[in-house]
Amino acid sequence: MSKTYMAKPSEVERNWYIVDATDIPLGRLASRVAAILKGKHKPTYTPHVDCGDHVIVINCDKVVLTGKKLDQKTYRYFTGYIGGLKEIKYKKLLQEKPDFAVMHAVKGMLPKNSLGRKMLKKLRVYRGSEHKHQAQQPIAINLSEVK
Repeated sequence: MSKTYMAKPSEVERNWYIVDATDIPLGRLASRVAAILKGKHKPTYTPHVDCGDHVIVINCDKVVLTGKKLDQKTYRYFTGYIGGLKEIKYKKLLQEKPDFAVMHAVKGMLPKNSLGRKMLKKLRVYRGSEHKHQAQQPIAINLSEVK
């Protein structure tokens, strides 16, 4: 009788991946990056252990929204004051803070607990093609390979 393998936090090996977000739909990018951060692409995936890898997203300013989402989709937040519900259209959000839009989309696809917060810390998002993680020797990954 064989036993189910459960990864231990000390046994997890982490790699660095780099993703080019040019002309990729925002939701598709976010779901595939979230899968890498969780570790679902590894055969040693264990739900209660953070066994995911580090991800660097470059060119996030070139991410796209399909259909009429650019004009209709809004980002809402509450300031904490009375009547302080603010709305920003995604067209303006992607022009001013595209890195925040990508980070917010990925955060929504991670678990809503301490494990999800730990996974989100392994995500780095940059507007241009320059990043400061060359020392980690990130592996370029094509998102169509990740399911």
